[in-house]
Amino acid sequence: MTPLEGLAVFAAGVGAGGINTAVGSGTLITFPVLLATGLSPVTATVSNALGLIPGNISGAFGYREELRGQRRRILKLGVGALLGGLTGATLLLALPATAFERIVPVMVGLALVLVAFQPLISKFLRDRRARTGVPARRDGGPLLFTGLTLASVYGGYFAAAQGIIYVAVMGTLLNESLQRLTAVKNVLVAIVNTAAATFFLFVADFDWTAVALIACGSALGGQFGARIGRRFSPAVLRALIVTVGTVSIVQLLLR
Repeated sequence: MTPLEGLAVFAAGVGAGGINTAVGSGTLITFPVLLATGLSPVTATVSNALGLIPGNISGAFGYREELRGQRRRILKLGVGALLGGLTGATLLLALPATAFERIVPVMVGLALVLVAFQPLISKFLRDRRARTGVPARRDGGPLLFTGLTLASVYGGYFAAAQGIIYVAVMGTLLNESLQRLTAVKNVLVAIVNTAAATFFLFVADFDWTAVALIACGSALGGQFGARIGRRFSPAVLRALIVTVGTVSIVQLLLR
Protein backbone atom coordinates (compact mmCIF):
# COMPACT_ATOMS: atom_id res chain seq x y z
CA MET A 1 0.00 0.00 0.00
CA THR A 2 1.44 3.35 -1.06
CA PRO A 3 1.46 6.37 1.29
CA LEU A 4 -1.27 8.01 -0.78
CA GLU A 5 -3.40 4.86 -0.61
CA GLY A 6 -2.81 4.68 3.13
CA LEU A 7 -3.98 8.27 3.55
CA ALA A 8 -7.09 7.49 1.52
CA VAL A 9 -7.88 4.44 3.67
CA PHE A 10 -7.43 6.46 6.88
CA ALA A 11 -9.66 9.25 5.56
CA ALA A 12 -12.26 6.67 4.54
CA GLY A 13 -12.10 5.26 8.06
CA VAL A 14 -12.78 8.70 9.54
CA GLY A 15 -15.72 9.20 7.21
CA ALA A 16 -17.08 5.72 7.82
CA GLY A 17 -16.80 6.08 11.59
CA GLY A 18 -18.70 9.36 11.52
CA ILE A 19 -21.41 8.23 9.11
CA ASN A 20 -21.84 4.86 10.84
CA THR A 21 -22.45 6.64 14.13
CA ALA A 22 -24.84 9.28 12.84
CA VAL A 23 -26.61 7.42 10.04
CA GLY A 24 -25.13 4.08 9.01
CA SER A 25 -23.64 2.71 5.77
CA GLY A 26 -20.05 3.76 6.45
CA THR A 27 -18.91 0.54 4.78
CA LEU A 28 -20.00 2.08 1.48
CA ILE A 29 -17.10 4.50 1.96
CA THR A 30 -14.36 2.15 3.19
CA PHE A 31 -15.19 -0.83 0.98
CA PRO A 32 -14.61 0.82 -2.44
CA VAL A 33 -11.44 2.49 -1.16
CA LEU A 34 -10.08 -0.87 -0.01
CA LEU A 35 -10.95 -2.37 -3.38
CA ALA A 36 -9.12 0.48 -5.09
CA THR A 37 -5.93 -0.44 -3.20
CA GLY A 38 -6.03 -3.88 -4.84
CA LEU A 39 -7.58 -5.99 -2.08
CA SER A 40 -9.94 -8.80 -3.03
CA PRO A 41 -13.61 -8.33 -2.05
CA VAL A 42 -13.40 -10.94 0.72
CA THR A 43 -10.15 -9.60 2.20
CA ALA A 44 -11.53 -6.07 2.01
CA THR A 45 -14.69 -7.16 3.83
CA VAL A 46 -12.96 -8.96 6.72
CA SER A 47 -10.35 -6.20 7.11
CA ASN A 48 -13.10 -3.61 7.10
CA ALA A 49 -15.13 -5.48 9.72
CA LEU A 50 -12.20 -5.60 12.13
CA GLY A 51 -11.06 -2.04 11.44
CA LEU A 52 -14.48 -0.51 12.07
CA ILE A 53 -14.89 -1.98 15.56
CA PRO A 54 -13.12 0.92 17.34
CA GLY A 55 -15.39 3.33 15.46
CA ASN A 56 -18.48 1.36 16.48
CA ILE A 57 -17.42 1.45 20.13
CA SER A 58 -16.49 5.12 19.91
CA GLY A 59 -19.86 5.98 18.40
CA ALA A 60 -21.76 3.96 21.00
CA PHE A 61 -19.87 5.77 23.76
CA GLY A 62 -20.74 9.09 22.15
CA TYR A 63 -24.43 8.17 22.42
CA ARG A 64 -24.17 7.00 26.04
CA GLU A 65 -26.80 9.48 27.25
CA GLU A 66 -29.36 8.06 24.83
CA LEU A 67 -28.53 4.54 25.98
CA ARG A 68 -29.73 5.20 29.52
CA GLY A 69 -32.67 2.98 30.45
CA GLN A 70 -32.14 0.59 27.53
CA ARG A 71 -29.90 -1.98 29.17
CA ARG A 72 -32.48 -4.78 29.13
CA ARG A 73 -33.36 -4.11 25.50
CA ILE A 74 -29.72 -4.15 24.45
CA LEU A 75 -28.98 -7.38 26.30
CA LYS A 76 -31.91 -9.11 24.59
CA LEU A 77 -31.25 -7.80 21.10
CA GLY A 78 -27.51 -8.25 21.55
CA VAL A 79 -27.98 -12.03 21.68
CA GLY A 80 -29.60 -11.96 18.26
CA ALA A 81 -26.87 -9.65 16.94
CA LEU A 82 -24.17 -12.02 18.18
CA LEU A 83 -25.78 -15.10 16.63
CA GLY A 84 -26.57 -13.29 13.41
CA GLY A 85 -23.08 -11.85 13.07
CA LEU A 86 -21.45 -15.26 13.48
CA THR A 87 -23.85 -16.79 10.96
CA GLY A 88 -23.17 -14.10 8.40
CA ALA A 89 -19.41 -14.44 8.85
CA THR A 90 -19.68 -18.18 8.33
CA LEU A 91 -21.67 -17.68 5.12
CA LEU A 92 -19.05 -15.26 3.82
CA LEU A 93 -16.36 -17.93 3.98
CA ALA A 94 -18.57 -20.93 3.20
CA LEU A 95 -19.88 -19.56 -0.07
CA PRO A 96 -17.48 -19.52 -3.05
CA ALA A 97 -15.75 -16.26 -3.95
CA THR A 98 -17.72 -16.07 -7.19
CA ALA A 99 -20.94 -16.07 -5.18
CA PHE A 100 -19.64 -13.19 -3.05
CA GLU A 101 -18.74 -11.18 -6.14
CA ARG A 102 -22.24 -11.72 -7.54
CA ILE A 103 -24.15 -11.16 -4.32
CA VAL A 104 -22.39 -8.05 -3.01
CA PRO A 105 -23.32 -5.71 -5.90
CA VAL A 106 -26.95 -6.68 -5.33
CA MET A 107 -26.58 -6.08 -1.58
CA VAL A 108 -24.96 -2.71 -2.13
CA GLY A 109 -27.66 -1.79 -4.62
CA LEU A 110 -30.41 -2.69 -2.15
CA ALA A 111 -28.56 -0.76 0.56
CA LEU A 112 -28.42 2.32 -1.65
CA VAL A 113 -32.15 2.07 -2.28
CA LEU A 114 -32.72 1.97 1.48
CA VAL A 115 -30.47 4.98 1.98
CA ALA A 116 -32.00 7.00 -0.85
CA PHE A 117 -35.63 6.29 0.06
CA GLN A 118 -35.33 6.18 3.85
CA PRO A 119 -37.42 9.35 4.38
CA LEU A 120 -40.24 7.97 2.23
CA ILE A 121 -40.11 4.58 3.96
CA SER A 122 -40.24 6.22 7.39
CA LYS A 123 -43.16 8.43 6.37
CA PHE A 124 -45.06 5.44 4.98
CA LEU A 125 -44.61 3.51 8.23
CA ARG A 126 -45.73 6.47 10.34
CA ASP A 127 -48.80 7.03 8.17
CA ARG A 128 -49.66 3.34 8.30
CA ARG A 129 -49.55 3.30 12.09
CA ALA A 130 -51.69 6.44 12.19
CA ARG A 131 -54.32 4.91 9.90
CA THR A 132 -54.54 1.60 11.75
CA GLY A 133 -54.37 3.20 15.19
CA VAL A 134 -52.02 0.45 16.35
CA PRO A 135 -49.07 1.90 18.32
CA ALA A 136 -45.60 0.41 18.10
CA ARG A 137 -45.04 -2.21 20.81
CA ARG A 138 -42.82 -1.18 23.68
CA ASP A 139 -40.60 -4.28 23.46
CA GLY A 140 -41.09 -5.03 19.79
CA GLY A 141 -41.99 -8.65 20.55
CA PRO A 142 -40.56 -11.70 18.76
CA LEU A 143 -40.86 -9.93 15.42
CA LEU A 144 -38.27 -7.32 16.43
CA PHE A 145 -35.83 -9.94 17.72
CA THR A 146 -36.21 -12.02 14.55
CA GLY A 147 -35.92 -9.05 12.23
CA LEU A 148 -32.79 -7.71 13.88
CA THR A 149 -31.22 -11.17 14.00
CA LEU A 150 -31.73 -11.56 10.24
CA ALA A 151 -30.33 -8.07 9.71
CA SER A 152 -27.31 -9.15 11.75
CA VAL A 153 -26.76 -12.14 9.46
CA TYR A 154 -26.53 -9.65 6.62
CA GLY A 155 -24.23 -7.46 8.73
CA GLY A 156 -21.88 -10.34 9.43
CA TYR A 157 -21.73 -11.11 5.72
CA PHE A 158 -21.41 -7.55 4.42
CA ALA A 159 -22.16 -4.56 6.64
CA ALA A 160 -23.24 -1.89 4.14
CA ALA A 161 -26.49 -0.21 5.27
CA GLN A 162 -26.71 -2.58 8.23
CA GLY A 163 -27.31 0.29 10.65
CA ILE A 164 -30.05 1.77 8.49
CA ILE A 165 -31.81 -1.60 8.39
CA TYR A 166 -31.65 -1.75 12.20
CA VAL A 167 -33.17 1.70 12.58
CA ALA A 168 -35.87 0.92 10.02
CA VAL A 169 -36.87 -2.30 11.80
CA MET A 170 -36.80 -0.75 15.28
CA GLY A 171 -38.62 2.35 14.09
CA THR A 172 -41.41 0.14 12.79
CA LEU A 173 -41.87 -1.82 16.01
CA LEU A 174 -40.75 0.52 18.80
CA ASN A 175 -42.14 3.81 20.01
CA GLU A 176 -38.81 5.54 20.64
CA SER A 177 -37.08 8.66 19.42
CA LEU A 178 -34.70 8.37 16.48
CA GLN A 179 -31.75 9.33 18.67
CA ARG A 180 -32.44 6.51 21.15
CA LEU A 181 -32.83 4.04 18.29
CA THR A 182 -29.56 5.30 16.80
CA ALA A 183 -27.85 4.66 20.13
CA VAL A 184 -29.08 1.05 20.19
CA LYS A 185 -28.10 0.65 16.54
CA ASN A 186 -24.52 1.66 17.33
CA VAL A 187 -24.24 -0.98 20.05
CA LEU A 188 -25.73 -3.72 17.86
CA VAL A 189 -23.39 -2.88 14.98
CA ALA A 190 -20.44 -3.07 17.38
CA ILE A 191 -21.57 -6.52 18.55
CA VAL A 192 -22.02 -7.84 15.00
CA ASN A 193 -18.67 -6.52 13.76
CA THR A 194 -16.88 -7.86 16.83
CA ALA A 195 -18.48 -11.30 16.47
CA ALA A 196 -17.71 -11.50 12.76
CA ALA A 197 -14.16 -10.18 13.11
CA THR A 198 -13.39 -12.59 15.97
CA PHE A 199 -14.50 -15.46 13.76
CA PHE A 200 -12.46 -14.13 10.83
CA LEU A 201 -9.32 -13.91 12.97
CA PHE A 202 -9.09 -17.70 13.01
CA VAL A 203 -10.03 -18.50 9.44
CA ALA A 204 -9.46 -15.53 7.10
CA ASP A 205 -6.63 -13.38 5.77
CA PHE A 206 -6.47 -9.72 6.82
CA ASP A 207 -4.59 -6.76 5.44
CA TRP A 208 -3.29 -5.52 8.78
CA THR A 209 -2.18 -2.16 7.42
CA ALA A 210 -5.72 -1.49 6.24
CA VAL A 211 -7.12 -2.71 9.57
CA ALA A 212 -4.90 -0.35 11.56
CA LEU A 213 -5.64 2.67 9.36
CA ILE A 214 -9.40 2.11 9.42
CA ALA A 215 -9.34 1.44 13.17
CA CYS A 216 -7.59 4.74 13.93
CA GLY A 217 -9.73 6.68 11.47
CA SER A 218 -13.05 5.16 12.54
CA ALA A 219 -12.37 5.76 16.25
CA LEU A 220 -11.85 9.44 15.49
CA GLY A 221 -14.82 9.53 13.15
CA GLY A 222 -17.08 7.87 15.71
CA GLN A 223 -16.60 10.77 18.11
CA PHE A 224 -17.01 13.25 15.30
CA GLY A 225 -20.27 11.64 14.23
CA ALA A 226 -21.64 11.50 17.76
CA ARG A 227 -20.87 15.16 18.47
CA ILE A 228 -21.85 16.97 15.30
CA GLY A 229 -23.34 14.35 12.98
CA ARG A 230 -26.86 15.42 13.87
CA ARG A 231 -26.13 18.88 12.46
CA PHE A 232 -25.49 17.65 8.92
CA SER A 233 -28.30 17.58 6.42
CA PRO A 234 -29.56 14.01 5.95
CA ALA A 235 -29.92 14.77 2.24
CA VAL A 236 -26.21 15.57 1.97
CA LEU A 237 -25.23 12.39 3.81
CA ARG A 238 -27.51 10.28 1.65
CA ALA A 239 -26.10 11.85 -1.52
CA LEU A 240 -22.55 11.08 -0.37
CA ILE A 241 -23.38 7.47 0.46
CA VAL A 242 -25.22 6.88 -2.82
CA THR A 243 -22.34 8.37 -4.82
CA VAL A 244 -19.64 6.31 -3.12
CA GLY A 245 -21.80 3.18 -3.18
CA THR A 246 -22.36 3.56 -6.91
CA VAL A 247 -18.61 3.72 -7.41
CA SER A 248 -18.34 0.53 -5.35
CA ILE A 249 -20.83 -1.29 -7.57
CA VAL A 250 -19.01 -0.18 -10.72
CA GLN A 251 -15.69 -1.37 -9.29
CA LEU A 252 -17.15 -4.76 -8.37
CA LEU A 253 -18.71 -5.24 -11.79
CA LEU A 254 -15.50 -4.27 -13.58
CA ARG A 255 -13.20 -6.55 -11.58
